[in-house]
Amino acid sequence: MNFLAHLYLAADDDEALLGSLMGDFVKGPLRGEHAPGIERALALHRRVDAFTDAHAVVARSRARIPPQRRRYAGIMVDMFYDHCLARDWPRYAALPLDQFAQRVYRMLEVHDSRLPAGLQQMAPFMRRHDWLSSYRELQYVARALERMGERLRRGNGLLGAGEDLAAHYAGLDGDFDEFFPQLIEFVHRPT
Repeated sequence: MNFLAHLYLAADDDEALLGSLMGDFVKGPLRGEHAPGIERALALHRRVDAFTDAHAVVARSRARIPPQRRRYAGIMVDMFYDHCLARDWPRYAALPLDQFAQRVYRMLEVHDSRLPAGLQQMAPFMRRHDWLSSYRELQYVARALERMGERLRRGNGLLGAGEDLAAHYAGLDGDFDEFFPQLIEFVHRPT
């Protein structure tokens, strides 16, 4: 899953939201270096990623990506699923997406000194370009993928990825509708 889904699945407090975003930046065992709420959210982030990566519906989504981009299929599907969540946000949350996004951006500013370096560098761009709300539109997901691709060592393998997502929109959308409720149920199961 990508940023929006991790944030949505987190508890509704600053430490949980921080930890959900820090999950891609904090590696290795969790040994109490962070506040307990952050470490719980980091652990949840890892559980969500493991559940997602092993799920048959997500594998079906990855298989929809054309072979020449298959190495990036996980990234593309994660971003597309965030698109579906953003597009259908009122179905899942009472607080409007724009307000939720602004809350996250304010929280990132307030806790800037607690962020890992990579997230600290990324947060201003996330806020300035309103990444979380922009996911509603597939064209912005496509742009985000292309920007990610610019950082790849082997050339931009994500150039035109938005066209592939658009070509398989109905199937990927159906996959999300099948998968996401199962993910929510998984997150709310007692551990």
